Amino acid sequence: MDVTGTATAGAAVRAGIRAAVRAPFASRVPAEVLYAAVAALLGLAVPCAVLGFALALGMVTPGHGENVSIYGLVIAGVVLVLAATRLARGVGAVHRALARRLLGEDVRAPAGPPAAARGGRGAGARGAVTRLVARLVAGLRDGLRDGPGWRAAAYLGLKIPLALVQSYALTCWITGLVNVSYPFWWRLFRNHAPGVRLDPVLVFTTLPVGWFHVATYAGTFAAFAVGAAALLAAPWVTRAAVAIDRPLIRGLLGPGRLAQRVHDLELTRARAVDDSAALLRQVERDLHDGAQMRLAALALHLGLAKEKLGHAAGAPDLAGVRELVDAAHRGAKDALAELRDLARGLHPPALDNGLSDALATLAAGSAIPVELVSDVPVRPSPAIETIAYFCAAELLANAAKHSHADRIAIRATEQDGLLVVTVADDGVGGADPARGSGLRGLAARASMVDGRIDISSPPGGPTRVAVALPLRA
Repeated sequence: MDVTGTATAGAAVRAGIRAAVRAPFASRVPAEVLYAAVAALLGLAVPCAVLGFALALGMVTPGHGENVSIYGLVIAGVVLVLAATRLARGVGAVHRALARRLLGEDVRAPAGPPAAARGGRGAGARGAVTRLVARLVAGLRDGLRDGPGWRAAAYLGLKIPLALVQSYALTCWITGLVNVSYPFWWRLFRNHAPGVRLDPVLVFTTLPVGWFHVATYAGTFAAFAVGAAALLAAPWVTRAAVAIDRPLIRGLLGPGRLAQRVHDLELTRARAVDDSAALLRQVERDLHDGAQMRLAALALHLGLAKEKLGHAAGAPDLAGVRELVDAAHRGAKDALAELRDLARGLHPPALDNGLSDALATLAAGSAIPVELVSDVPVRPSPAIETIAYFCAAELLANAAKHSHADRIAIRATEQDGLLVVTVADDGVGGADPARGSGLRGLAARASMVDGRIDISSPPGGPTRVAVALPLRA
């Protein structure tokens, strides 16, 4: 009998039960429920309104049909093509705002619609008709080529079945709350005199049970049980509907893959320029406040020593000269140390022999025991090695400062054409990029070369940070 496997399965079951019981009380549940309610209303109301408008326009337009005119449907189709993309854009903007406010899903708006062409000039009624026709044709052409608008329209079409799922999630919440209340109000409203027989009360559920009737107080506990089951299932159904909606919003209501890529590259280039300017200013400050001042003091001491040797009347003050030369010597050594540290900050000498040796140097200098595994058969470009080195150094420093860990593991591997550097510790966890600039700085450094950083640090640990970088910058 596998006792370890049984214990692991039991622990997993207990963890699942605890998660199910705590799910209705999670902090994000109210925002997800509110989003599901508003999104379901929009997802069902807007298509119904558009369809109703098209049918109404077809019915009121004269034609050969008895109820719906063919000409009316054609006109309705033209009107919908003219207005569909702009309407979809407006509704999509509402969905983006809801997702940003309630789900924390910040999706950038796509480019604006194509500018409508102006009609040609003309005089009198014929000119007005010509301009109207020209504007209709231009608007129809611009509407047909409005890619972001049609993606938003596709989102509204896909939103219809998803809105049904979100409506089902809301029904689970409503019926669950109603059903768990049965034992509490039963004696208040069913306190009839003895001998009076009342009709059973219908209990509707969204579970496979369907519905049933309750005629006694004891039966209300069956309603309470199915209501509690619905409340336990409701957060998971809501979360599933929201999880399906997130990629649809990003893919269909955003600027599009190519436009988003261009935007990301623009941000990366701007960030790289800003970082380079900041680095140059830092180097300038370090040189001015450190090495330059020490070299100036060195020149002053040597000048004073020269003056004592050259212009002294009689025997030179050898003790004073020796003191000045000693001070100049100390200043020269300090200036060399500062210049060496400054150069090491720009490019660590350990990287001359490759990333593996550089990581080994970091591991050897760590205050916490470090286990290092490095398997990178193809050497990355120098820029990638530098970024990986500084990321590992920052993560090691963070672990030594905040994690209270006993051991740290560094692993550098090549996976699917990417250099992946992982730093893990067995500390207290709780690392959050929102609470400090260190992890955000690592993410910005990685994004400059189209890399990414993944952080897993639950409270209580362990912490695992993986930096994925391309092999060539």
